[in-house]
Amino acid sequence: QVQLVESGGGLVQPGGSLTLSCAASGSIFVINGMRWYRQAPGKERELVALSTSGGSTEYGDPVKGRFTISRNNAMNTAYLQMNSLKPEDTAVYYCNFVGYDTNYEVFDAWGQGTQVTVGQ
Repeated sequence: QVQLVESGGGLVQPGGSLTLSCAASGSIFVINGMRWYRQAPGKERELVALSTSGGSTEYGDPVKGRFTISRNNAMNTAYLQMNSLKPEDTAVYYCNFVGYDTNYEVFDAWGQGTQVTVGQ
């Protein structure tokens, strides 16, 4: 079983920065996709950023040029550097990892979510 633990959320002023972390533990063989999603009150969950094992990254349009996803494969950890934060970035942020466990079975794991609030 694979578990994800997120950290780094909090309250920040508009224009500020935060870095989220998501660390995986358990019976991991390899992590292929690492994704960050967010869900604001009353809205659907949306993809913020993704990183593939091949080194590709993609971003949702609202965060392009402001957010950066990175990964440390040795530590089974993903990061989301968020700059120039706006009030509309306020949401609960979730990480999602997909890969293979040590039984060579696919896993699709989610973090518990971390609140990011952008405001005065």
